[in-house]
Amino acid sequence: MPKTPSLALAQDTEADKLLSEDPLALLIGMVLDQQIPLEWAFKGPLMLKDRLGMSLDASHIAAMDPEELKAAFSTRPALHRFPGSMANRVQELCQAIVDDYAGEPAKVWKSARTGEQLYANVKGLPGFGEQKARIFVALLAKQFGVQPAGWQDKAGEYGAAGSYKSVADIIDAESLGKVREYKSAMKKAAKAKAGPEGQPKGKADKAEKAAKSKA
Repeated sequence: MPKTPSLALAQDTEADKLLSEDPLALLIGMVLDQQIPLEWAFKGPLMLKDRLGMSLDASHIAAMDPEELKAAFSTRPALHRFPGSMANRVQELCQAIVDDYAGEPAKVWKSARTGEQLYANVKGLPGFGEQKARIFVALLAKQFGVQPAGWQDKAGEYGAAGSYKSVADIIDAESLGKVREYKSAMKKAAKAKAGPEGQPKGKADKAEKAAKSKA
């Protein structure tokens, strides 16, 4: 049964309240959640709202002068490590919501009757690749109660209870720490599989053998 949760993604009361109540803020936060600390990504929608001086509105953002939107993203402190490209991505997201969902972001999931359709809707949005779409499906299911038939299959590993693998599992500071530990372990595992200078281990071994044969 759909519900309004008390999200804890930004670890900031006002920012998390906006994410919990405003579907567009939540989607924007998900788009920003890459290559920066997740708390900063999810605080971004509140900062953008304040800089625009109005509630977040897909139609308004889609129609904005791109340079004006970039300025709102770039004003210090910048909303992202790459403010210009992320401003473009958020504007593309808002345009897609206008074109495909009549400017109503919640229709992305409210219009879905199956988990497959929900996943397709989310993955079809600018800024949502396969992994991010699966994570968002899991977030909607676990914290908003959006659970159309088959959502677990589309959420994959992120849909498992108590997995602590993504933002879908963050409900407080403790669970945030567990998600961080998981991501850190995954990064270490990936580095362990890589050879010198980040090469895949197999290629690194071949390069080493080639160097020895020439010596």
